[in-house]
Amino acid sequence: MSNEEAISHKVAEIAATAAQYPGVIIINNIQTQGVEYMSPWGLELLQITMPELRALGADYHTRFFNPADAAEYAPKIWQLIEQNELGPVATFFQQVRANAHTPWTWYFTSMRLLLHDTQGAPLLLLCVASPVQPETHLAMRVQRLLDENEFLRRNAATFATLTSREREVLRHLALGHSSPQIAQTLHLSVQTAETHRRNIRQKLQPQSAAELGLYARAFNLV
Repeated sequence: MSNEEAISHKVAEIAATAAQYPGVIIINNIQTQGVEYMSPWGLELLQITMPELRALGADYHTRFFNPADAAEYAPKIWQLIEQNELGPVATFFQQVRANAHTPWTWYFTSMRLLLHDTQGAPLLLLCVASPVQPETHLAMRVQRLLDENEFLRRNAATFATLTSREREVLRHLALGHSSPQIAQTLHLSVQTAETHRRNIRQKLQPQSAAELGLYARAFNLV
């Protein structure tokens, strides 16, 4: 059986039951980096047809997925491919949107190798992507963690400009401590504590006290 025949057979096998699963089913071609199949729910969410999706080829990834997430989950995918085994599963969160005019939506994705080519090299990946529903209490907590993780990636370079002492002061600011309290705890003068506060604000340029707290949470200071 040729690679093309094997792909067609596997796609038909998955497509026969794809509508029954509580998630979007995607079959990715590793060698072309395009999509061989997506279940109807996914096509509806992305507002695209299967022929249009196939025509995108590798551009599928940059069109629908937030590139800011790739640094975290791409290594997991490459590790899965390099293992070249049908059993292991990789899981991760990623943001998806139909177009530039719609907001990003978080998805929890599970992925495994589905098929080898005639030479034994990895050929197809099977993905199941489920939207993280915002209505539940647990989903809200997950969303908050994901938002903090995104904030961390976006502001890592800025946070790195803080000295170790400034990070200690930032921690206490996030806990609501005043300059006299910070000075007493860290054995500083009040004037020095105030200087650190000014330096922190100059470096981070926070829009509010809440954003200072977000820095502290995202970078595990509290």
